[in-house]
Amino acid sequence: MSALSGLRVLDLSRVLAGPWAGQLLADLGADVVKVERPLLGDDTRAWGPPYLQDGRGHDTSEAAYFLCANRNKRSIAIDFTQPDGQQQVRELVARADVLIENFKVGGLAAYGLDYASLQAINPRLIYCSVTGFGQDGPYAQRAGYDFMIQGLGGLMSVTGRAADEPGAGPVKVGVAVTDILTGLYASNAILAALAERERSGQGQHIDLALLDVQVACLANQALNYLTTGLAPQRLGNAHPNIVPYQDFPTADGDLILTIGNDSQFRKFCDLAGKPEWASDPRFASNAARVANRTVLIPLIRQVTVFRTTAQWISDLEQAGVPCGPINNLAQVFADPQVRARGVQISMEHALSGSVKLVANPIRLSRTPVSYRLAPPLLNQHAAEVLRDWLAE
Repeated sequence: MSALSGLRVLDLSRVLAGPWAGQLLADLGADVVKVERPLLGDDTRAWGPPYLQDGRGHDTSEAAYFLCANRNKRSIAIDFTQPDGQQQVRELVARADVLIENFKVGGLAAYGLDYASLQAINPRLIYCSVTGFGQDGPYAQRAGYDFMIQGLGGLMSVTGRAADEPGAGPVKVGVAVTDILTGLYASNAILAALAERERSGQGQHIDLALLDVQVACLANQALNYLTTGLAPQRLGNAHPNIVPYQDFPTADGDLILTIGNDSQFRKFCDLAGKPEWASDPRFASNAARVANRTVLIPLIRQVTVFRTTAQWISDLEQAGVPCGPINNLAQVFADPQVRARGVQISMEHALSGSVKLVANPIRLSRTPVSYRLAPPLLNQHAAEVLRDWLAE
């Protein structure tokens, strides 16, 4: 028995933020039905290459992008721009616990599928709306995409090389992190609303905006600004509040040092053959190191280049100083810790025989995550969904 067994979720969302929330609920045991457009389906089915390959090495119709966010779901194609499709969605809603959608504000009202209309059918429904800017405010009608939100929401102002370095300028994060974070907030909000429903018996509307999430997740950088009134600047791989906490060159590559306290710094200094740094007033405390980073960082760089990355990691780990390499994805999935934790999984797939996926990182001792269904083909489960949900 999974944690969310018996929970029914109707997932009308597309692309990443909404589907990510739906996949998390599905991994935890919910019956998540993905409602897609006939013939085309979710936009990300076509967001390739790369595409999943069949047993002969030929591309299938399924883009890798789609596969990342739609495990454990069943697919049904419904054209709810038409009256028959609208009625079919309403019938499913009557049996649902949760609905997830990421249409533009007011977009579903034209089809009678907005929260007010569906709440009248099912007062216990948790209706989660994911949009770029939320249900109100001057930007509410705008479309919102992750890259644009990373810029508008301030993340790119603190991501990228410092202004005085070659290649300086704003850079987006290498994955659609705002979408992912919004999906995580959405699933958390849904679980909170379900818990409250146990007391009240009533559903509610969840209004989640990518912009709100992006600003909330600026975390210490947002508070650095609110505390001082000074906008943080790009520091490349350096940390605004901790030094040394960045990458350094080695004899054969790069090393990340994440020194979080003065004790760890003293241990590093001893290993580096520079014990005097730990007692130098300019470097003896983290606050002093932050103030004098432009002096300390070049000194450390002059030392780290004399050992290989592997030598540094071995020495530092033995001394209890946090550090690590900068891996590409081939190295990530070959890493012994990643392999030991089972982060890569394989599931049976109708087109390829099997598909490699990334495991859910949640570890529950009694009700673990279950992997029941590979990302579905478009409309793959229409007959069984209608039978399971409506033939009662």
